[in-house]
Parts: sequence; C-alpha cells; structure tokens
Amino acid sequence: MSKSTVTRVFIAGLIAVAAGAILIIAAVSLAFVGNVFITSGRDVVDVRPSAFAWSLVGLGIVGGVGVVGGLITGLVAWIGALLNTSQLESKTWFAVLLLTGIFNFGFIAMLAYVIAGPDGSAPTSRPVAPSTAAA
Repeated sequence: MSKSTVTRVFIAGLIAVAAGAILIIAAVSLAFVGNVFITSGRDVVDVRPSAFAWSLVGLGIVGGVGVVGGLITGLVAWIGALLNTSQLESKTWFAVLLLTGIFNFGFIAMLAYVIAGPDGSAPTSRPVAPSTAAA
C-alpha cells in the first residue's frame, strides 16, 4: 500500500469518525431539546416513546456505525503504514508506528507518518555495482 493510499484511507477514517460523532451529538441534543428524556434532577429516569424518539435512536445508531467504521478504517490505514514502512531499509519508522500503535498512541504516530513519513513502496535508486567481466 503506497503512502498516498494510506493517507487517503486515514483521512477517510477521520472524516467518518467526525461525522459519526456529530450525528450522535445531534441525536442526544435533539432528544434533550425535544423532551424525549424524562428527568429527575440531573438523572434521566425514562424515555417518552414516540416516532421522534425512535428516529433519534436510528440517527444515533447511524452515528455509532460511522464511528466504528472510521475506527476500523484507521486500523486498516495503520496496518497499511506498517506494511509500507516494513519495506524500508531503516526500520525506525516501522518500529515507531508499531510501538505507538500497540501502546495506544497510534493516532499521533499516524499523523506524523502522514505529514513526514517516507514511502516504502516508492522505487529507490541503488548504485549498480560495476561489472567485473572482461570485455
């Protein structure tokens, strides 16, 4: 997977997570504004069942699917970046991406990779050894 593909997949995942989060926030906000929740003090104690409430549940589910899909897309981008950097001669980027991903800092590492990381799938020019055959 080339770096440009990894970048596109990573950005698509970010957009999906953001869109899903916006839908979830909108659904919960509309539920509070539309008096779907019955509260006792600061606690939600019941829900008023209505078509509006069920449509907000559907909106929240769509948002949740968007967030989960975006997270899976980010995981695919991380794996693609690992495969890409494993082809490099220096394994520094590979080790950084692997360890930060394992220790839950993969988002920061992926941002760094997208901004400044090398492309392991790009052809590199290696010096050709001179021929020792007699002419």
